[in-house]
Amino acid sequence: MNTLEQSFADIVRQRLEELDKRAFTVEQERGLPRDAIRNVLRSEKQDGPTLNRAREIAEALDLDFYIGPKRETGTVYTTQIDHEDFAAIPRVDARLAAGAGAMNGDVSLQGALAFRLDWLRERGIAPAQACLLTVAGDSMSTTLHDGDLVMIDERRTSVRNRHVYAFVDVDGSARVKRVEHVPGQLVILTSDNPAHPTETRHGDDMNRLRILGEIVWSAHEW
Repeated sequence: MNTLEQSFADIVRQRLEELDKRAFTVEQERGLPRDAIRNVLRSEKQDGPTLNRAREIAEALDLDFYIGPKRETGTVYTTQIDHEDFAAIPRVDARLAAGAGAMNGDVSLQGALAFRLDWLRERGIAPAQACLLTVAGDSMSTTLHDGDLVMIDERRTSVRNRHVYAFVDVDGSARVKRVEHVPGQLVILTSDNPAHPTETRHGDDMNRLRILGEIVWSAHEW
């Protein structure tokens, strides 16, 4: 499950292991106050460090520290049509099952569709981290229909309960459902079509569920 449950202490501990250094050594080398890093490692169940202290620690560990709008990464292919800027969103030759899982195997690109850049930005969608896939099945009707084209925002992998997500299920199949996450307990997968029962994932199965991204747009062919 891709969530934001990793603590700042976990990130610091992991980075120290990567650098093969002790917290005390980094504090001395980078001129941090005594116990600045060690207090973070000791206080997982307490309030975390101030933003300024977190920034200092991140810089000492050569980690990027950033708070602000989500940043664009990757290559974006753009063009102009009638003086408007458009971004190409790739269409992937794969299907998302609204029902039983769809096994896609190797996937390939099927071209791309152009979306206005200002439209994407207004919705917080990063074109370099979005893709288009096809829905298969009727379990998400009347929201999504068999054959509908959907856009996935691959940055939105932290579950907002009852939003619609594309995900890889425990058997490796690609699916689309409304997802609810009860941390440490279970994941609930709900269909919009009442003919399809609600499903749950517990324990190891819950942790093996991999969120691909949130559905942020769809198109229906009449």
